[in-house]
This record gives sequence, structure tokens and C-alpha cells, in this order.
Amino acid sequence: MSGKIDDLIPTAQEIQKQASIKEAEKAEEQLRHITAAEEAQRALIEKLSKPSGLSEEEKIKLASTVIQRAVRNGLSEVQVYRFPNSLCTDRGRAINQMEPGWQKTLTGIPLEIYQLWSDHLQPRGYRIRYQIIDFPGGMPGDISIVLAWGD
Repeated sequence: MSGKIDDLIPTAQEIQKQASIKEAEKAEEQLRHITAAEEAQRALIEKLSKPSGLSEEEKIKLASTVIQRAVRNGLSEVQVYRFPNSLCTDRGRAINQMEPGWQKTLTGIPLEIYQLWSDHLQPRGYRIRYQIIDFPGGMPGDISIVLAWGD
């Protein structure tokens, strides 16, 4: 019977070893996922921190499309963009504090949107609002850009 029981039931030490191996495999897999997500985030931030490559005319047409779609849906404002606070030179602090000159902290596409508004939409009565929309760990997180035209 001793031979059969050894074949059927491993020792507690063998089970612990197998459990440790499985736990290590899970940890490695989790680390791979975290590393891939961090790399994707870095690539996205790199892309967003650069100019969009759109011409002024293309930007205006895109803004018109977004505005018209929102109006057809009965809206008087629309979120036109969301971006990580790392695209601000101060990680969104000036926006969060609503400091005068906060727009000077913008880079990349968020800056392009502000410039498009300033050059073409503000003179036509549109308003723009940049605001922190989440606070992970109590710190400013993503920033929303809202374009408004109603009262």
C-alpha cells in the first residue's frame, strides 16, 4: 500500500513546491501585463505630446463635425478631449488651481486644441474648459477639455 499511496498523494512539501511554482508563474504573467500597459501608456503620451499633423483647415473641419453632432443630439457643450496630466508641464497643478496663465502649461495636442479655440472658436462665442476629472490616490489625474456654446 505504501507504494500506491506515494503515487496517489504527494507530500505536503511537494504540494507547497508546486503551489510556489504556480504563484511565481502568476506573478511573472502579472508583471508582463503591467510592463506592457506601462509601455503602451508611454507610447500614447509620446504620441499626444507631439503635434497632431493636421492642417488648420482639417482641425476646423473636425471641430465643426464635433460641434454639429453635439447640436444634433441637443447638447450645449461637449467633451472634445481627455488626456493624462503628464501632458502639462506642471502635471495639471495650474489647471486644478484655476491659475491665470494655466494654458501656458499645455503641450502637444491639448495645446493645439486651445490654440484652435483661441484663434477660431472664441471669437465666435464658444467657451472652453480644461478640468481635472479624476484624482487617483488624491492627486490630479486625467484632464478633460469641454467646448461649450450655450448659456
